[in-house]
Amino acid sequence: MKLLFDTCVLYPTVMRAALMGACKVMGWRPMWSDRILEEWARSARKLGPLGEDHARAEIALLQRDWPQACISYPDGLEARLYLPDPADRHVLAAAISGSADKIVTLNNKDFPKNTLWEEGVDRIDPDRLLFDAVMENHTGMRQIADLILSEANQMSHDTWTHRSLFKKARLPKFAKAISD
Repeated sequence: MKLLFDTCVLYPTVMRAALMGACKVMGWRPMWSDRILEEWARSARKLGPLGEDHARAEIALLQRDWPQACISYPDGLEARLYLPDPADRHVLAAAISGSADKIVTLNNKDFPKNTLWEEGVDRIDPDRLLFDAVMENHTGMRQIADLILSEANQMSHDTWTHRSLFKKARLPKFAKAISD
């Protein structure tokens, strides 16, 4: 399955780690555009003076791990598309150009399914995508979750559980499925 990842699901570290882990375990092909990655880097400025630098380092690692994931699209494609928020047309343009099956986003209202379907694309929220992956491959997804949990506990002053970490990461269905 080809998945175009919106900025809002790449920016949060735990969510991104779970999604990229699922891509490896499930054999999915992740995709994004340079513009999506640039939005991530600019959004990280809110974290302080080193936020953007940290994001750019994470982006470089992501690009190293997934060198075929960056999608470009023809200049005129974005201009012909309609979405409720014109600033999101570039995401749909990248999805169309990459022949994505789904756009993975938290931004449901700005990606109406009927509009996406007209372009041959669907959308799914990351929690549902990861929940479905657990239902299909519990062992593989549990290994990914264990690795993310271990790293979170090494980097944090708190002691996380699967449920607490993934629930905080806005993945409550995944948290519950992986904890059972």
